[in-house]
Amino acid sequence: MILAHFTLPTREVEKTARFIERTLGYPRKETPANSPVDVVWFDLGHGQDMHLLHVDRYEASAFEGEFGRHVALRHPAEDFAGLKARLVEAGATLVDPLRPTPFARFFFREPVNGYVFEIIEAR
Repeated sequence: MILAHFTLPTREVEKTARFIERTLGYPRKETPANSPVDVVWFDLGHGQDMHLLHVDRYEASAFEGEFGRHVALRHPAEDFAGLKARLVEAGATLVDPLRPTPFARFFFREPVNGYVFEIIEAR
């Protein structure tokens, strides 16, 4: 079994989508015309997607963090500095890991919903 997609709810679908595009660079996919709410789908590669969908009054969990809910993505280590610059420019907050690892990684909190993402060195 492999991951097909994960879904992130948001009150601001388009604002969240623009942040994802501008910083992480994932391309949008065509979405179904029969969705009862606003949605944006992203192609993460290898048949895996990220889905954003509108949820009225959505609030991110108070447990977003390294030892709570977060989204972990692999990214080329040679672009860590560039990615960090794009994230900060787009309003994200960089967060240092709480535990050391034998591979490079960092966390950030995205500015629209407060989701925490972990960026792991792609090997």
